[in-house]
Amino acid sequence: MGSAEIGNSLRIPLWGVVVLTVTWLPAFAAARPEPVLPGNVLIADAGNNRIIEVTPEKRVVWEFPRPGDLAPGESFYYPDDAFFTPGGRTIITNEEENHAISIIDYATHKIVWRYGHPGHPGSGAGYLNTPDDAYQWPDGRVTVADIKNCRILIFDPPPAHHIQKQFGVTKDCRAGSGHFLYPNGDTPLRNGHILLTEIGTRSAAELDPVSGDILYRVPLHVDYPSDTQLTHDGLYLVADYSRPGQIALVTRQGKVAWRYAPRSGPGRLDHPSLAIELPSGNFLINDDFNHRVIVLSRAGQILWQYGVTGTPGRGAGQLHTPDGVDLKPAGFSR
Repeated sequence: MGSAEIGNSLRIPLWGVVVLTVTWLPAFAAARPEPVLPGNVLIADAGNNRIIEVTPEKRVVWEFPRPGDLAPGESFYYPDDAFFTPGGRTIITNEEENHAISIIDYATHKIVWRYGHPGHPGSGAGYLNTPDDAYQWPDGRVTVADIKNCRILIFDPPPAHHIQKQFGVTKDCRAGSGHFLYPNGDTPLRNGHILLTEIGTRSAAELDPVSGDILYRVPLHVDYPSDTQLTHDGLYLVADYSRPGQIALVTRQGKVAWRYAPRSGPGRLDHPSLAIELPSGNFLINDDFNHRVIVLSRAGQILWQYGVTGTPGRGAGQLHTPDGVDLKPAGFSR
């Protein structure tokens, strides 16, 4: 029989052998009574080389690429993340193992901007090596964590292909001032800064893109940190890309405030790579090697799932190594 630990003393029995470790800070607000999902979910279904949009009722209402969507000679392989751009009319995705970033027009299903040489990693002009977490900012600029080149790039707004700024020294992968050790997250913050995640240092850091200064660093206390996000209550939400995996909330001081880490059973995570906070306070998570996307409550309950646990596939209700999720912007209709 597993148990949940709240604080440092009370242990609550859980079903089966699942072990859930939960620690709450007094500042936490309870999840609000809202729908499990307030809108459609965008899923980067990496193993199926596609992006799909799924309704809360689990209907697929948009997919890329369909037959004929790609131009002659154009490839689309292993979309690692996919995010709606500001306004919701395009989708940006980093094809991590294809070494390219693409922007897809939602209405026309066409790639309208791309950076990188698909299938060819590199560090010279026009090349990327394992790009992760590509975002477009409200002003049109694009940012990406170029993992194996150990740098963060900011591009001028498309259709330009010019690198406006670079942080880190290309291929000089080490910890220390002006360097990064395999960065895999570069989440834009509301204040215009960037929340970095570094695999090598197992930490998150806030980067001022104007000065290039690291303002602070947060130790994340997970084995393989992935794509840290900032929650509405100022905590750092990080996925542990491991087996068994975990989801953790960490304070600015590096204290783990909440952790979901079942060691076995149906709730165990297998290489989750991204968790985002929903308006309710629950979490939307892609559980990569379990081939599912889930909504997890702060009480440790799986409230919604798309995909068959442990079974990859492409048929109705199936996924294959989903590696990214996003929530469709409110007010944007097809």
